[in-house]
Amino acid sequence: MTAPRSYGLKSAPLSVGRMFFGAAAVLLGAIALIWHDSATWQILQQIWKLPAGSTIGAFLMAALVAGGIAIQHPRSARPAAVVLCIVFACFSLACVPDFVAASNPFERFGGSFFQMLSMLCGALALYAAMEGNSARARIFGRTARLGLGLCAISFALSQALFLRPTAALVPKWIPPGQMFWAIVTTIAFALSAVALLIHFQARLAARMMALMLALFGVLVWFPHLVADRRAHFVWSEFALTMLIAGAAWMVADLQSR
Repeated sequence: MTAPRSYGLKSAPLSVGRMFFGAAAVLLGAIALIWHDSATWQILQQIWKLPAGSTIGAFLMAALVAGGIAIQHPRSARPAAVVLCIVFACFSLACVPDFVAASNPFERFGGSFFQMLSMLCGALALYAAMEGNSARARIFGRTARLGLGLCAISFALSQALFLRPTAALVPKWIPPGQMFWAIVTTIAFALSAVALLIHFQARLAARMMALMLALFGVLVWFPHLVADRRAHFVWSEFALTMLIAGAAWMVADLQSR
């Protein structure tokens, strides 16, 4: 007979996953504040259209940096997780108009909305790990797991619908071939989605997602950064990919409790 899963710890020990998630949040917020351009902000430039949108956007990115730093410290980690939840919720909402109005399959099934939603799931998982009320912690934890499962469906669909462009991103030097890895990672996202949604081997699925996304960042985007450090879009893609990897890591850590 196994002991019941323990959610609702008022202070969770600092983990490598939390450090990774926080560092990625700091990176994205910092480059967005330094380079206030569409290549860096991508879909989040929709925030600029709001009244005082530039100020709101800068505030959210500053909060992202502060939250990423604060989750590293036990005393500030819980309120920082709340801040990150709010920031990522705002980012997700900023993507809704384009998601609803999307006419192409990529924006409909695999667009930026699900990227931002996955980050929100990571912040929710972090908060659940430190929530003192076990009932609320279970609700937040379940929401994070199911939400990441939905995002994994989106990631699988976006790659399946655009398999050749996905394959083109894979470095040619990795054997056995670009299309092979495009197909394998698409299947991996789909399997992760199923595992997370039905809560079967969810920890393994989330860890696999985190590893796969981190490898995307290192193998796909980092070489482009080395080739051209002034490519703002590449910096943004690298930071976003690492942040989503960190979010999956947060959900994986929660499943082990």
